[in-house]
Amino acid sequence: MSHKMRPDTLVFNDTMRKFGAPHTIIYQYQNWSILLRPVQLTLGSIVLVAHDPASAFSELSQESFTELHKITAQLESALGHAFTYDKLNYLMLMMVDPDVHFHVIPRYAKPKKFGGMEFTDPGWPSAPDLSHTNKTSLPINLSIINHIKTKLV
Repeated sequence: MSHKMRPDTLVFNDTMRKFGAPHTIIYQYQNWSILLRPVQLTLGSIVLVAHDPASAFSELSQESFTELHKITAQLESALGHAFTYDKLNYLMLMMVDPDVHFHVIPRYAKPKKFGGMEFTDPGWPSAPDLSHTNKTSLPINLSIINHIKTKLV
């Protein structure tokens, strides 16, 4: 993995803090961070947050756009190896949290088991059901983070 940041250079904007940074950080790049979504819509739901002080996608730096291309390829491969999703949805809603970010939602045609839990995707095959959550615990969330980390290497 290239562009990993040193611990003394970590970035935490308001959106990252809302989604639990620094505890939920899976990986930090130069211009983006991957965080586990503490509320799991589906197994492996994450948030991809830009470090740029931007509130519109078009305001991101060229470097952020270039790095995003590499990150999405690595992320899709890692989540695929981690959870064998059927589809991957990128949602850029930014209605509540103004920093540029995507909710990355793995989608599943059938329930998935992980850490002794069953995760469902009741919206399948339509749009994700944002009102449905799979209730997890801190230990399960930490297991998901660690499992994704092993696939990002």
